[in-house]
Amino acid sequence: RSLPGVEWRLNVDRAAAARLGADVAAVGSAVQLITNGLQVASYRPAHAPDEVDIRVRFPPDWRHLDQLERLTLNTDRGQVPISHFATLEPAPRVGTLHRINGQRAITLEADITEGYQADERLRALLAALGPPPEGVLVNIAGEQEDQEEAGRFLTTAFFVALGLMLLALVAQFNSFYQTLLVLSAIVFSTAGVLMGLLVNGQPFGIVMVGMGIIALAGIVVNNNIVLIDCYNELRQEGMAPLDAALEAGCLRLRPVLLTAITTVLGLMPMVLGINIDLLGPGLGLGAPSTQWWTQLSSAIAGGLAFATGLTLLVTPCMLVLWQRKPREASKAEAGE
Repeated sequence: RSLPGVEWRLNVDRAAAARLGADVAAVGSAVQLITNGLQVASYRPAHAPDEVDIRVRFPPDWRHLDQLERLTLNTDRGQVPISHFATLEPAPRVGTLHRINGQRAITLEADITEGYQADERLRALLAALGPPPEGVLVNIAGEQEDQEEAGRFLTTAFFVALGLMLLALVAQFNSFYQTLLVLSAIVFSTAGVLMGLLVNGQPFGIVMVGMGIIALAGIVVNNNIVLIDCYNELRQEGMAPLDAALEAGCLRLRPVLLTAITTVLGLMPMVLGINIDLLGPGLGLGAPSTQWWTQLSSAIAGGLAFATGLTLLVTPCMLVLWQRKPREASKAEAGE
């Protein structure tokens, strides 16, 4: 064991090692047997996020500096002690300062215990630490940084998708009101997303939940297009707004409900965290691989169930309400 402030350096005489037929690389491998161990392989255990190194080294009683003088190498001339061409010398230990952008920095790393979320524990840690002292800057990286970057990307993708939908719907309906009515259903469906996560006991993950909202938007828009398009066709045939809304709701009730029911039922295995082992075969519940998909499926299933009610109840009401305003205004002018 080295003394505090002292490190030991192994100086190899390459010329002497060559004369004895010793390989310098083999010296490093032999020295590792009495230090950190020689890595021979690595493997990843079941349910482990990282690989584990397999190392070989001497027993604890043999791992000391004196053992270096007794180490031998296999060469063409037989066993050659390392001490014949290498010397061990003490030297003062030199500390290192890690800097980022010219500022001294200290990096702290930690892993999250199974069953906890990184963002939840991070908020609790920052709340416990309080504001940093003057001159100290705390920068959160790792998973938190990745989530923030993914959140910015998904936010941009969401608004770009809304913009493209706006252009397509205006071209189809030729009405800004009906277009905004369809897009508002996407915004209101986020309440169902939150309720789906709450019912299933899932935390809000920006990546998977954001992807779920974007995927949900396509289904919600399709259901509203089907209903509004049918309403417009009935209005062109001369039907009154209220009668057209009721008729459109009755005609499109089955396809809208079938779309929602089949989608939710298809997502139920992921919502419940059911893992299917095709090799076993067998079924499992709560496998680690289902953690992220449970958030995604819960967001889509909850949002779609809530948005289906909005499509069948609120959308027809808003269509009738918009048609009544011009009529009431015209009646008022006629009365004058």
